Amino acid sequence: MTLFIVFGAIALGAALAMIFQRNSIYAALLLVLNLLCVAVLFLSLGAEFLFASQIIVYAGAIVILFLFVIMLLGVDRTEILTEPHSFQTRQIVIGGISALVLIGAIAPVLTSKTLSAKLPAVAKDFGTPQAIGGVLFQTYLLPFELTGLLLLVATIGILMLAKRKPK
Repeated sequence: MTLFIVFGAIALGAALAMIFQRNSIYAALLLVLNLLCVAVLFLSLGAEFLFASQIIVYAGAIVILFLFVIMLLGVDRTEILTEPHSFQTRQIVIGGISALVLIGAIAPVLTSKTLSAKLPAVAKDFGTPQAIGGVLFQTYLLPFELTGLLLLVATIGILMLAKRKPK
């Protein structure tokens, strides 16, 4: 339980710091910290395969891809500071409304008695490659394929943006 509390707090702190970080490189590194903490939480649940997958796929490949794209596009800190003030105000208003909606949705769950109830026993095959493969390639095959297509289109879009003509 202590392991969960410590790494859960670190993951939550890294996620909040990532949201409020103005430097995109630091935000990507905080994302790595968050994903590593989530991997430790998987390990504490006894899901060794998910632990390894979390580190290899997310903390390794995806975030490195984010860093590569950030450096490829050459996002400067001066671009953030020169944005129109009305655009930043609009972002704050939309973010505040979204936060209120999320808090309103979470509040009934946090006050319910089911939250303090004892959790059911974990299935014997929880976190095994067979169980994950069965769910991923049978139940959720279409969303899995659409996500792959979306990532491919995003990668092509990033490469086209990177090839833009200099001013």
